Amino acid sequence: MLIVTVSMCLPVVGIGVDLAAIARNWEHGADKIVKLLLPDWSFFPRTIAPLAETLQMAVIATSIGALISLPLSFWAARSTNPNAAWRGIVRAVLNVVRSVPDLLYAAILVAMVGVGALPGILALVLFNIGILVKLVSEAIDTNDTGPLEAGRAVGASQTQINRTIALPDAWPAFANQTLYVLELNVRASTVLGLVGAGGLGLLIDAVRSFYRYDQLSLIILEILIVVIVIDLLSDTIRRRLV
Repeated sequence: MLIVTVSMCLPVVGIGVDLAAIARNWEHGADKIVKLLLPDWSFFPRTIAPLAETLQMAVIATSIGALISLPLSFWAARSTNPNAAWRGIVRAVLNVVRSVPDLLYAAILVAMVGVGALPGILALVLFNIGILVKLVSEAIDTNDTGPLEAGRAVGASQTQINRTIALPDAWPAFANQTLYVLELNVRASTVLGLVGAGGLGLLIDAVRSFYRYDQLSLIILEILIVVIVIDLLSDTIRRRLV
């Protein structure tokens, strides 16, 4: 590992990491860190509306993405979709969806529908579908296939098998991954705002443009608190599901 790290840092064969530049310019970063340690509490009222919009974007996108992802997860799983051709098509499309960064989705959608929360929600929905379907379909494939084969043996259709047998088994994994995606959406929605997709990102871009790191520090602190609260709530719900 040490040899690989050293070789990658060499300017000829690696990525050109210049540690000397970090040593020379550390004062610039230190000055900004000091400002980040001194939040401007008087700025808090201006952050309430963007923070609420960020949470709304995350919740709406998670809900829509989860509703779309649930049936797609059964179509992408081998044990619940024996048709290899359709399963391959679904997986190929989802691979394409997952390969595009959510920030790029937001930038394109902002150009299409304008600045605001709508392009951010649409970008998050696409982001959610790519993640949820992959994680949930893999969880479905790891479940015991005995009950599914028993359902086929008695003549049940694949839809009936999926609804009555596979869905109850997949539900805990689906709920768990949905809560995880909700946490990701809160963080992602703040970044999407940097390209005009609504939420706290728009405010972050504004205060950053005026070098108000004390106000930026307050926004970061709010995001941290929200993420911690959501993580605690998610952990409580997961414990009840298990």
